[in-house]
Amino acid sequence: MPRKPLRQREKPAVPPSAPSRELDVFPNPSPDRDYVIRFDVPEFTCICPLTGQPDFARFAIEIVPDRLCVELKSLKMYFWSYRNEGAFHEKVTNAIADDLVAAISPRFLRIRADWFVRGGIGTHITVEHRRKGWKPAEAVVLPAAG
Repeated sequence: MPRKPLRQREKPAVPPSAPSRELDVFPNPSPDRDYVIRFDVPEFTCICPLTGQPDFARFAIEIVPDRLCVELKSLKMYFWSYRNEGAFHEKVTNAIADDLVAAISPRFLRIRADWFVRGGIGTHITVEHRRKGWKPAEAVVLPAAG
């Protein structure tokens, strides 16, 4: 049986999405209630500005939204946009917080960035934003069951 010739691409494949610094938003469906949205970003990468080597981190984001929420796909593309950018851990973590605050003006935002070990040192950065005058509701403490 004759072999089929291999099919070669004329052009490189075009990904369905591309990195972007634009954060899309949508109206908060429950703006009269404080609630927490948590995002876990386990595969963040950027470039060390000194060595050119890749840096890896896991981001945990907690948001108490006000009138707007951030759309997940745009958040994914936003994080992807840092992949080839050289930046210090502290700058990246604070820039992400600033961009989220600018996009959605949350009542509260906390970002925890756990940067993987480089040169024997792991870096952990926490950034918080609290809208002036906003206070969280008092925590509810329930008795232990049993």
